[in-house]
Amino acid sequence: MRRGPLLWAAALLAYAFLYIPLIVVVVFSFNDSKLSAAWVGFTTQWYVALLHNEAMLGAAFNSLVIALLSSAFATLLGTMAGIAMHRYKLRFLPFLVITPVAMPEILLGVSLLLFFIQVLHLTLGMLSIVIAHTTFCVGFVAIVVRARLAGMDESLFEAARDLGATPWQTFRLVTFPLILPAVIAGALMSFTLSLDDFVITFFTAGVGVSTLPLQIYSMVKIAVTPEVNAVSTLLMLMTLSLIIAASRFSPHLFKAKA
Repeated sequence: MRRGPLLWAAALLAYAFLYIPLIVVVVFSFNDSKLSAAWVGFTTQWYVALLHNEAMLGAAFNSLVIALLSSAFATLLGTMAGIAMHRYKLRFLPFLVITPVAMPEILLGVSLLLFFIQVLHLTLGMLSIVIAHTTFCVGFVAIVVRARLAGMDESLFEAARDLGATPWQTFRLVTFPLILPAVIAGALMSFTLSLDDFVITFFTAGVGVSTLPLQIYSMVKIAVTPEVNAVSTLLMLMTLSLIIAASRFSPHLFKAKA
């Protein structure tokens, strides 16, 4: 199939629409002016200023703690859910696991807010955010693990059982090493999603708890300063690094199908 000039032009326009705003944010994070209206000169003072911004450092610490905890819980639960979906073939199980992934974030955020307040009578804070992030990250891990298992040869597990391995030995010595790339990719994906999430965090954070996306939002409401561009650039670099790291494990998901 030949790729005509119109197809290339459409692709370039699409990529330009996606990436030019990101490039502008990065460039103006080095702007030597408190306003982002025009370029004045090059400086790194806004990155230095972030190191002395206690509110921003506190929000970044909260985001890292929440992302680490929620990705750990989501990886554990998502791995078990992915194995269960592959092994038992229950019709309702994929629906229960994947629904939080397909559900609009604002609907999921409102549902979790009502559940925490009216059912659990839970005070909104770090705990509610961790539970909320774990809820929507479990489905992503389960999908990745299930895809890995779907591409594996079932005779490997049958051979382990024929050789006298118990179910736990089969999982520890055969299943888990084979699905480990998928587990790592799911964990990195969960960490990235939790770190960047705004909508669900906005509904479940409560008073006095701020994460990096919430802190950036509160700063943007006043004005888009170079300091906002600087922290957005750092967050963007961290997210891209995690996505690249996760993508290095993705080819292993399809190696068994080759």
